[in-house]
Amino acid sequence: MTNQLKPELISIPVDHIDRGLVSQVAGALLEGKLVAFPTETVYGLGCDAFNEAAISRVFAVKGRPATDPLIVHVADGEMLDRVVDGQLPPVARLLADHFWPGPLTLVLPRNSALPAAVTSGLPSVAVRSPSHPVASAILLECGIPIAAPSANRFGRISPTSAEHVLADLGDGCDVIVDSGRTQRGLESTVVSVDEDGVVVLRHGAIPMEELREHCSVRAVEDEGSHLKASPGHEARHYSPRSPAVAVSPGAFASGSGTLEFTAKLRVLYAGYSDRPPQIPDSWRFEPLGSAGAIDELARNLYESLRRIDAIGADVIVLELAGEAGLGRAIDDRLTRAASSLVVERPEDLQAALTQVLAEDTTP
Repeated sequence: MTNQLKPELISIPVDHIDRGLVSQVAGALLEGKLVAFPTETVYGLGCDAFNEAAISRVFAVKGRPATDPLIVHVADGEMLDRVVDGQLPPVARLLADHFWPGPLTLVLPRNSALPAAVTSGLPSVAVRSPSHPVASAILLECGIPIAAPSANRFGRISPTSAEHVLADLGDGCDVIVDSGRTQRGLESTVVSVDEDGVVVLRHGAIPMEELREHCSVRAVEDEGSHLKASPGHEARHYSPRSPAVAVSPGAFASGSGTLEFTAKLRVLYAGYSDRPPQIPDSWRFEPLGSAGAIDELARNLYESLRRIDAIGADVIVLELAGEAGLGRAIDDRLTRAASSLVVERPEDLQAALTQVLAEDTTP
């Protein structure tokens, strides 16, 4: 490592993993430092999952409420045993055998040795095994479970590059590992297991359709305590700095009427290149990608949202994708980016914009 002001930037390309640098990153984690590192989903802000001082720093640096649990990352069965109480339920074992390493998070009983702060005091822990080669190398080298939420300010757009981490957290973390863009671009799918099968608590990089090939799957139906075992359950999350409102798929496909009330507003409409909307002339259209290329759309979603937010607007209108598979995760992120305010028809937009502009307190 070179001597420089923190955060220390360390480049570890995926196609050339320098074991010496991996060892130094692992050493930083063992010393209780905060390390931003890539996973296949987004960049995480990691620390030793058993170091309570480091865990406290993660919450402070992100501005994350103590009620939002962290995901613990493991590389092998020994690490898993340190954070989980008892044997995996059969369905959880089946899913782990098939999807790990990969972007699936299992909510399981917490080992009492794991600091309660990691799980926000809940008796369960969210745990996964990342497939990103650099993340795997770091985990194996340091030999400890790593607690890691996304490496950005709480509630903001998730980071898919080291540049995003630096822009969001500045010198809040000690080390940033740069391995380029992440591969998936959406967070992991979070599930819990009960007597009826698997419950999806957060849609993510593994669609429900893939899970259903192995077991019975249903989505959680409420925002109660059951859902709080998963991170990312807030009504407002993954949000741009500009206030935003979501609209249902194709809401502006056949025209928007006059909408004179928006004439003096800088409105950005984030939609899809393969189904351009009919919006007022005063609005600006910016593509999120093609709804017909859902994998690419998902991979680039946060990059697109950051690009659109950087343009600057009085309000951003986010059109939901309305697609199955990864479309559920995309629409979950867009809905929460808009504070869970979704408009079905253009004629309902005025009331929604009035509400979101009045409530916006973003600095």
